[in-house]
Amino acid sequence: MLQNVALVVLDQFPSFEFGVVCEVFGVDRTDDGLPGYDFAVVAGQDGPLRSEHGLALTNSFGIERLEAADLVIVSAIGAQLREGVPVGLPAPLLAALRAAAARGSRVLSVCTGAFVLAAAGLLDGRRCTTHWMYAADLARYSRGATVDPDVLYVDADPVITSAGSAAGIDACLYLIRKEQGAKVANQIARRMVVAPHRDGGQAQFVDRPLPVSPAGTLAEVTGWLERHLDEQVTVTELATLAHMSPRTFARRFVQETGTTPLRWITGQRILLAQRLLEETEQGVDQVASRAGFGNAMTLRHHFRAWRGTTPAAYRSTFRARERRATSERSARIA
Repeated sequence: MLQNVALVVLDQFPSFEFGVVCEVFGVDRTDDGLPGYDFAVVAGQDGPLRSEHGLALTNSFGIERLEAADLVIVSAIGAQLREGVPVGLPAPLLAALRAAAARGSRVLSVCTGAFVLAAAGLLDGRRCTTHWMYAADLARYSRGATVDPDVLYVDADPVITSAGSAAGIDACLYLIRKEQGAKVANQIARRMVVAPHRDGGQAQFVDRPLPVSPAGTLAEVTGWLERHLDEQVTVTELATLAHMSPRTFARRFVQETGTTPLRWITGQRILLAQRLLEETEQGVDQVASRAGFGNAMTLRHHFRAWRGTTPAAYRSTFRARERRATSERSARIA
């Protein structure tokens, strides 16, 4: 169960990535009916530690705090990364990360924190990612890993790696959605004023020539799609809505979202199906119809491909977790 969270930082830690994790797991939102996390900042080395902007970390736990965590997050590194190779990483920290993964705790890296996991040997034989600027370096350093530079995060349970900076938000919300459901993840995202789920990947942020088309955004089209997920539409129809040719629309869609129209729509339908399975008593056939899959068989096919389980198993899992969480809250109040 996702409850005890420890964030590991090293000297000269990037402020933004540090703040991202603290915002997701370190803010008490229990008054809004959201889960509470036992959150701690852990100094991965002897102090005093400072951020890259000179902010002093004066109140933190030692590495022994990782022993109680069911989620260990490794923040990005800067000073410890030289010419694509991590240097000076404390041996006790690397041992603690290996021990965490071995006992079944999840270990998540933000941005260049993936190099710390690589140094601990946790990426060997696993697919992973990091900021696109450092992906080639990570592939050279961790030859036993498969580095994917085009995604926002990779779940190679129990190891999760995320891409640059803001992708740490995506990975954290993904894990919350996986463990505690779409409703919880969406509510936290709403409090943070961020998207609960971003489609596509970091390839869309790599420098590339500007598109020739004068259209500035496809927000009107994607907004329409979100309101009509139960309808069957073609790329040609969407292109007409965007006042583009089908070929130009398809190219622009990939440029702006990092994925194809069909895959984007399928992802949004999966998210809607998750919410309906969690929050309603509707049968799988009804959920399939409302989410635009047409029938239960098609929903099961896509749900298993995207989430690795069946709609019925997903609903059963989150209903059980909801009952357990309610029981624990009632016990605390009593």
